Amino acid sequence: MSRGEEATAGVRNTVTLTDNRTGRSWELPVMTGSLGPDVVDVRRFYAETGMFTYDPGFTSTSACESSITFIDGDEGVLLHRGYPIEQLAEKSDFMEVCYLLLNGELPSAQEKAKFEKGITYHTMLHEQLTYFYRGFAATPIPWRSWWGSSARFRPSITIRRTSRTRTSGWSHPTA
Repeated sequence: MSRGEEATAGVRNTVTLTDNRTGRSWELPVMTGSLGPDVVDVRRFYAETGMFTYDPGFTSTSACESSITFIDGDEGVLLHRGYPIEQLAEKSDFMEVCYLLLNGELPSAQEKAKFEKGITYHTMLHEQLTYFYRGFAATPIPWRSWWGSSARFRPSITIRRTSRTRTSGWSHPTA
């Protein structure tokens, strides 16, 4: 039955919550996932009721909506795009799982070869960069060296030093 058919049949996909202290009621939407039980959408609960929900250990709380991962901790289930994590760990390699997460299905042999070629092509560094990085002293924090050297390739980011800039306690003697 589609949502439109539910409305015409007089069935609403909601749960009604009543505060027995005051008699006030709130109608909360129910969401249906691809797996697992339905969930009550409490995103507006605080705004509408002025109360919080209490769920120690998040045993009855869904933290997010995901089309990639399904987790049922009580049953020990972890699925990525519908595939059990054990199956992916035993029978798939890293690139196959990357393809799965991006495209929703495991690749065929031809799709995997094309995907790996694209990844390899787009991760190559020009040989001149090795000479460029050799110009840095061996002692500075690697992140700062990378940040400074890559600024040329990020023209939309401006690096400014202000009096409010905080550092991790280390500074170069010439800085």
